[in-house]
Formats: sequence, structure tokens, C-alpha cells
Amino acid sequence: MAESELTTVARPYARAVFAHALDSREGLGDWSDMLRILADTAANNSVQEVLDNPALTKTQRVDLLVSICGDRLNEQAGNFIQILAEQNRIELLPQICTLYELMRADHEKTLDVELTSAYEIGDREFQRIQDILKDKLQREVRIESKVDPSLLGGAIVRTEDTVIDYSVRGKLAKLAQAMNS
Repeated sequence: MAESELTTVARPYARAVFAHALDSREGLGDWSDMLRILADTAANNSVQEVLDNPALTKTQRVDLLVSICGDRLNEQAGNFIQILAEQNRIELLPQICTLYELMRADHEKTLDVELTSAYEIGDREFQRIQDILKDKLQREVRIESKVDPSLLGGAIVRTEDTVIDYSVRGKLAKLAQAMNS
């Protein structure tokens, strides 16, 4: 199945978990943790090989995931895996997790941002960038900072669907493209 198809099929499951998480005492954070654990486990190559074994029953697939994840899952998460197994949808766990996190971020008015700069950013500069992004995007911003010396200078800001390239390398590439046109 193509990635877009997987996302389409995963969406109702993610919505159902999100709605349940809003109403449950565990809350959004606990469900984020449980979904991340399940998604990582289901995406593991060794686990995938075992799950793909046609000799395994649906119950055995559920038992395998629950035993690997152990006490990091609650009863509702176990029930959720059972539902996925009954529908042959365990492979959707990574997409369900991603969609759930997007719904959670939208609900909490937060945004994950990846900031890649040519050099290590100091605390004062980091705070300034965070404040600017918060004002511009009207959301709480969680920044993951990376260093890439090949940028030469400046930075690249990536959000869910936006890339802002303020790097020297990016500007040189645009200049070269303009000169070749």
C-alpha cells in the first residue's frame, strides 16, 4: 500500500484514539508514549518479520506486541492493538502515531520545529529565535536544534509542511539558479 493510502486508512484509528485520550484519565501524554512505543516496536525489522509470519494467529500477534511493550501499555492500549489485529491493521501503528501527534499538537497549539544551523546556537540566540517563531506562527514552539557546517552560515527552519531556508548555501543555490535561467 502506498504511504498516502496508509495514512488515509490510519486516520480514523488515530481520531478514535485521540478522542479517547481526551476523555480518559491517562490523557494525551500517556497515549503519546504508548503509541510511540507501539509504533517503534511494530516498525522494528525483527518484530515485523515475526508479525508477517502467516502461521501466527491474530491473538498471537497481539500477545507478541503486548509482551514486548510490557507494563508500558495499559489495558486500553492492549484493546486497541486487538482491534487493529482483528482488522489486519497492526502495520498502521507508525502512521497512527504520527497522525495522533499532529492532532495533539493542533489541540495543544504547539509546533515541532527543526532548526539546522551552520554553528552551535547560544542560549540567548536560541531564545530569540523561539520567541520570533512563536509570534510568527501563533503557537508554542518546541525546537530541535542541529548543526550542519556545510550550510556555511545562517539556518534552515523546518516545520510540518514548511521549509524556510536562510542558509548561505541556500542563497548561493538560488543565485546560481537565477543566473542559469
